Amino acid sequence: MRPTDLLAATLVIVGALNWGLVALAEFDLVATITGNEFGETSALSRIVYGAVGIAGVYGAVRLIAIARNRPALAQARS
Repeated sequence: MRPTDLLAATLVIVGALNWGLVALAEFDLVATITGNEFGETSALSRIVYGAVGIAGVYGAVRLIAIARNRPALAQARS
């Protein structure tokens, strides 16, 4: 696994956990860590949210690439 893949996966997990906490407990972990109240944003929290979004796009693109290469890998092994 590439370091970029690991970073992206970690950020996607952080984002998923944060949204789960927002839904279940009305608790915004990113806002709390960055010193904001629930629903508030700062430059730092927007950077974190942006990084999570970029990681999600990166993960989707990688998943599509893996799915496209899968049949080729199966044929190459035969």
